[in-house]
Amino acid sequence: MPTSFIQRNIIKHMDIVMAVGIISIVIIMIIPLHPNILDLLIVFNIMCSLIVLLVAIYNKKPLDFSVFPSLLLVMTLYRLALNISSTRLILLYANAGDVISQFGQFVVGGDAFVGLIIFLILVIIQFIVITKGAERVAEVAARFTLDAMPGKQMSIDADLNAGLLTDIEARERRLNIQREADFYGAMDGASKFVKGDAIASIIITFINIMGGMVIGLFVKNMGGIFLVAQKYTLLTVGDGLVSQIPALLLSTATGIIVTRAASENSLGEDLIKQLFSQSKVLAIAASVLVILGLVPGLPAIPFVFLGSALGLLAYNLNKANKLADEKNNETTENQEVKEIKKPDSVYSLLQVDPIELELGYGLIPLVDNSQGGDLLERVLMIRRQCAMELGIVIPPIRIRDNMQLPPNNYVLKLRGIPVDKGEIMLNQYMVMGGEGELQGIPTKEPAFGLPAMWISSSLREQAEMSGYTVVDPPSVLATHITEFLKNNAAEIMSRQDVKSLLDNLKKDYPAVIDEVIPNLLSLGEIHKVLANLLKERIPIKDLVLIMESLGDWAPLTKDVELLTEYVRQKLSRQIIQLYKDEKGKITCLTLEPNIEKIVSESLQQGDQGSYLAINPATAQSIIKGLGNMIEKKGFLGKQLVLLVSPAMRIYFRKLTERALPGIPIISYNEIPTNVEIEAVGMVKIDAS
Repeated sequence: MPTSFIQRNIIKHMDIVMAVGIISIVIIMIIPLHPNILDLLIVFNIMCSLIVLLVAIYNKKPLDFSVFPSLLLVMTLYRLALNISSTRLILLYANAGDVISQFGQFVVGGDAFVGLIIFLILVIIQFIVITKGAERVAEVAARFTLDAMPGKQMSIDADLNAGLLTDIEARERRLNIQREADFYGAMDGASKFVKGDAIASIIITFINIMGGMVIGLFVKNMGGIFLVAQKYTLLTVGDGLVSQIPALLLSTATGIIVTRAASENSLGEDLIKQLFSQSKVLAIAASVLVILGLVPGLPAIPFVFLGSALGLLAYNLNKANKLADEKNNETTENQEVKEIKKPDSVYSLLQVDPIELELGYGLIPLVDNSQGGDLLERVLMIRRQCAMELGIVIPPIRIRDNMQLPPNNYVLKLRGIPVDKGEIMLNQYMVMGGEGELQGIPTKEPAFGLPAMWISSSLREQAEMSGYTVVDPPSVLATHITEFLKNNAAEIMSRQDVKSLLDNLKKDYPAVIDEVIPNLLSLGEIHKVLANLLKERIPIKDLVLIMESLGDWAPLTKDVELLTEYVRQKLSRQIIQLYKDEKGKITCLTLEPNIEKIVSESLQQGDQGSYLAINPATAQSIIKGLGNMIEKKGFLGKQLVLLVSPAMRIYFRKLTERALPGIPIISYNEIPTNVEIEAVGMVKIDAS
């Protein structure tokens, strides 16, 4: 909404206005005011109270008026300041302005006793009924809001992991939950301001009456006691009324705000929808009123009049509901026909989740926050870890229960297809390695396939003392999910994911992207290069370096495999960093020249580029020799890599990736000159 120059300046300097206003309230308590100024301030108090009440009525949610607790404190302080100023004028001059005088004369008909009774009734209504109830509602709402916070947080995390929310939306929802708890806590305390104000009003009123009578009789000699009592009582009651009416409005606003937690619209809209939406209810009420009007001894006119009016309303409402139902039915039928005719009506059924985790019913506690399950938080951290280590954004992992699975089993799916599975024993621990015998259930660690055992929690300390690695069930599953994502990152990353990565990179490095896409390579070709890197767990975080390398070599070749090798050489420092030991040394195996010769002679040229056509028996012998060497040198406890010539690396990778996917294969060109190499063995063809 456009704002005027004056409005913009007021908003800009509102902090100064509020500071000056609060200080002015304190000054009002000290400095005597002229009656005309007091009249203006009293009317201003009534105006502000009306505005607050109307805002409370029209707001849809309590948090829409989150400033109310602080405003309530300021308004209460302002009202008490006016009470002090009016008391000073009443006791000093027996004149507190026209507003107080007219309220004392007009509202209560000039009768001091009647005015006093009305004032006390207003105070009682405010103190016992409205304020007490609002205070209790605020207290209970604050308590239940705090109790519900963990469940709401878990729901947000579940929606975030399911992909229903973005990180920004989840952050906003968490902030709203925190603000809601803070608001109800503040309302619980703010309602006590109104309670104290009601008590203070009663005390101030009696002080004014008694003090005024003493001053009128003994100081001002205003006549008899009845005349003095009439004068000061009317002024005091008028003062009490002009302060209690705004106080009553604020108390009502407090009650409305704290009791509208489940409202969806303004108060008026909710009343119409919920109170006057059923014509049968109105018809029955109208009938009862008419019958009461016909009972002898009861006044017929008001009962029959209101009953007839209510009956007419029920008739019109019933007629309107029938027309609305017919229109809705017609609209629904038309919509169903359109949906049937639309070719995309079944598109939602074709959607496949990139990653799914299905749990047996016995593993549901892992995701139930009320039972201590923190799997949702772990999955979120795993996605962040993959982003930091591999440089890709893992899509949300859909977690669901599957009653067809055994209770303690789980399945990891990739694009709807089961790829990996495992078994977890809740309330037990998985142990690996170590010395000494333990009583447990033999199993295999699901992420790496290592021999392991499930033991009871009572044996945990003994297992740790015996040198076993002890892992709790959630960590076992989290580790498996992490390895699953890293092993399948190349398949998880879609072309759309690559587009998002490049769009994000283009914000800071537009020249790099514009050089390569679409002039040199297509999005699909870049996707294949990145997938080739991820297959061997090479991080693609440094997209700038990758795109620069593609920009250098794409004019010379469009072979994706060859481009991948050039990119690997550009990323040599990052690759070597993955395999160096603590001394910065690379421990490697090499190939005997005969193997490289066999592989080189087995290369064939085809329409799609070069491929390896090696004798199966020879290939099996090479793989077996490499496997034996890895097993033989495994006692070193170091990360072993296979070092080959640059021309052979890609083909040897394809030869061994199925049988030995865990052995890294690097070329001489991928090792920086300052990195030391230690060759611990040579792979030979197994002659057996």
